[in-house]
Amino acid sequence: MSIKLNNKVFTTWDDVEKELFSSEEIAESKLRVALIGELIKARKEKGLSQRDLEILSGVKQPVIARMENGNTTPNLSTVLKILKPLGKTLAIVPIED
Repeated sequence: MSIKLNNKVFTTWDDVEKELFSSEEIAESKLRVALIGELIKARKEKGLSQRDLEILSGVKQPVIARMENGNTTPNLSTVLKILKPLGKTLAIVPIED
């Protein structure tokens, strides 16, 4: 299957992505997807529903749902509130090349 965009034909999503977004935007998106994936994984490993996490974190369930679905970009304070009851934290680490 191929996609025509801007009078160019693309055969992979990576090629389309590179046409539409800067490398910085792509890196940011991948980081956001990885972070959200880890939050979902941690919540499920603890056996918590989104509602349970709301009670423990103080972050409303609809906010958690929108974040997990990728419909919003949470601010740092929201992420930290969610991480605490999951027994997790953020860390600044070198980027692997």
